[in-house]
Amino acid sequence: MAKKATAKRPVRKGAAKKAAAAKPAAAGKEQLLDYYREMLLIRRFEEKAGQLYGMGLIGGFCHLYIGQEAVVTGMQAATKDGDAVITSYRDHGHMLATGMDPKGVMAELTGREGGYSKGKGGSMHMFSKEKNFYGGHGIVGAQIPLGTGIAFAMKYNETDNVCLAYTGDGAMNQGQVYEAFNMAALWKLPVVYVVENNKYGMGTSVERISASGANLHDRGKAYGIPGEEVDGMDVLAVHDAAEKAIAHCRAGKGPYILEMKTYRYRGHSMSDPAKYRSKEEVNKVRSTSDPIDRVKALLIDGGHATEDDLKEIDKSVKAVVSEAADFSQSSPEPDPSELWTDVLIEA
Repeated sequence: MAKKATAKRPVRKGAAKKAAAAKPAAAGKEQLLDYYREMLLIRRFEEKAGQLYGMGLIGGFCHLYIGQEAVVTGMQAATKDGDAVITSYRDHGHMLATGMDPKGVMAELTGREGGYSKGKGGSMHMFSKEKNFYGGHGIVGAQIPLGTGIAFAMKYNETDNVCLAYTGDGAMNQGQVYEAFNMAALWKLPVVYVVENNKYGMGTSVERISASGANLHDRGKAYGIPGEEVDGMDVLAVHDAAEKAIAHCRAGKGPYILEMKTYRYRGHSMSDPAKYRSKEEVNKVRSTSDPIDRVKALLIDGGHATEDDLKEIDKSVKAVVSEAADFSQSSPEPDPSELWTDVLIEA
């Protein structure tokens, strides 16, 4: 597959780790441009996916990541080769951030042979062994014990890699999550639990379904797991928090919880009209906290780029997304004989 059209991520070395609550460390021109491209790619990709869904070219469920781009972008910028990612069904942005080919991702959304799961997984279930991406998962909270198991394998094999296990705020009330927390703390496993708290589950706010309110980063206290709340709309704050949490895990100190306060602009899924919140609320977040606009302002105000420079980046990103959409529609549907392949291994 074609190489993803983003710049190589910079790696910060030797800097003292700062608390996530502190003012984020300043970023240079190349790092800001990389963040901008990455988040813009995710947003344009998801916008196109929404269009294809409306045209009937994507079937089943489809959960868009629009508004939450800073979380996965900042987290992935702090990883290294061999680190793993596992997440829920809102997974397209995570795939792109790990370097998976947009063409293969879009082809999977449209159920085509050229998709990462050969057109049989759809929006919620695709994987890439090459990129250490162990899936979006349709079962709420299931990725947390699975991610804990991946971290166990890393420790068992005596690597210094870390697993990033992403979850939403709604899954934080699942029992299996706390069983996983207990094992991870007991065995000091290298896993960062990234809670993407976008304020709403499937139709209701987090305050209405969580007895502890919105303080989800405290859910590991009973197991001795440290946790922090992070501005998930600020990619620099996310990156700083990610470096601290990942360093904690690499040092053999066990798991870490990062609660990303973020926001999704669309409904829970494409079938959700999101009538449980007002348009004014959504527009306010868009106008004051949009993660892409924040980086855009840093680039322009810092003299790193002009409006025309950023328009060219947007143009190149749209070309990548258009190519992915064209590929997804030209790739053939899976042959019916593929129905039973990749399902069962007889040993």
